[in-house]
Amino acid sequence: MDIIYYLASCDTCRKIIKSLPKEHDFKFHDIKQDPITVAELEKMRELAGSYEALFSKKAVLYKSMDLKNKSLTEEDYKKYILEHYTFLSRPVFIIKDKIYIGNTQQNMLQVMKALA
Repeated sequence: MDIIYYLASCDTCRKIIKSLPKEHDFKFHDIKQDPITVAELEKMRELAGSYEALFSKKAVLYKSMDLKNKSLTEEDYKKYILEHYTFLSRPVFIIKDKIYIGNTQQNMLQVMKALA
């Protein structure tokens, strides 16, 4: 089953979810209410190629923890994503075993094409 990892309190995520085809059957996973597991993150990393690809450098915590001035390793990215949901770039779609990360226009066009 195709899945969306999202944040219910995120206006952008809600707007994207509203724009999805209603007939498509998704599993919705609110990462704040139900934190992602190590196994789920491992699967995402396998599809994305790295933890860094899943990591949000736009997160307020990223700036407040001054992480941009640190050399983060793959293990660091994994640790931070598991510690706090805000570090996962969202939404994350897994559709037919392909991953789509983030809310860029290009990414959303790819998601819509994958659903067509």
